Amino acid sequence: MGGKGMTWLLVAALSLFVLSNTVFVVKETERAVMLQFGEVVNPDIRPGLHVKVPFVNNVRKFEARLLTVDSTPERFFTQEKKALIVDSYAKFRVADTAKFYTATNGEEARASALLGQRINDGLRNQVAVRTIQEVVSGQRDQLMEALTEELSEVALEEYGVEVLDVRVKQIDLPPDVSESVYRRMNAEREKEAREHRALGQELAEGIRAAADREVTVLEANAYRDAQLIRGEGDALATSIYAEAFNSNPEFYSFTRSLRAYRESFQNSGDIMLIQPDSDFFRYLKDSEGSQ
Repeated sequence: MGGKGMTWLLVAALSLFVLSNTVFVVKETERAVMLQFGEVVNPDIRPGLHVKVPFVNNVRKFEARLLTVDSTPERFFTQEKKALIVDSYAKFRVADTAKFYTATNGEEARASALLGQRINDGLRNQVAVRTIQEVVSGQRDQLMEALTEELSEVALEEYGVEVLDVRVKQIDLPPDVSESVYRRMNAEREKEAREHRALGQELAEGIRAAADREVTVLEANAYRDAQLIRGEGDALATSIYAEAFNSNPEFYSFTRSLRAYRESFQNSGDIMLIQPDSDFFRYLKDSEGSQ
């Protein structure tokens, strides 16, 4: 390559370098400021294609979308001087690019750290004027709304960012307090369980006594009814026997004598001592049973 070609190559490279340091693009998701020897000369560059003076102007770009600052959990004291561990986060975005650059040097990490400290200070003040019940459930929404409004004004004035929302992720008791609260809750639950068991045992005893009483009454009534039915049956049987006996008394006496003979002479070794003219041998001496 000749000297002329090398010259044109150097010119092209220099032109490309100057052009790359002259033209810049700001995306829709970005905010930018233009600096001149470290001083802000254009605080709000809109999205699009722009030019700058090489080596004189410098462009700093920032995220225009929502950013999140996740604060570290902190111990706060309520109105009753009860300690709570509160974990929170906030959503913010850059609103004033010039002030944001001046306050944080355009560093999102530094802005998050400053906002995190502000959030903790605001939470400490809000929690200090409320009870545990109000912080946990009663006035939790009001607490976050008040903190968001207060923090947004301060952050916009000092850091150039707009705080859109502050939320409490979690509220816990400190470990030492949690253990004592757990023991107290456990004791209360055991006491309640004992009361329920005692009440259940009392109800069971009442039900068991009522059942035993009902069983006794049922058995007594059943025994009474059985005796009545048995008495009626015995009376009916006696009536039938009497009627049968009265219809043929001689035949009844004969059959009863035969039954007595059969039961008396079952074994060959049985001995009976009785008078020969006893009424027992009435039908043995005479089939008609005459005396």
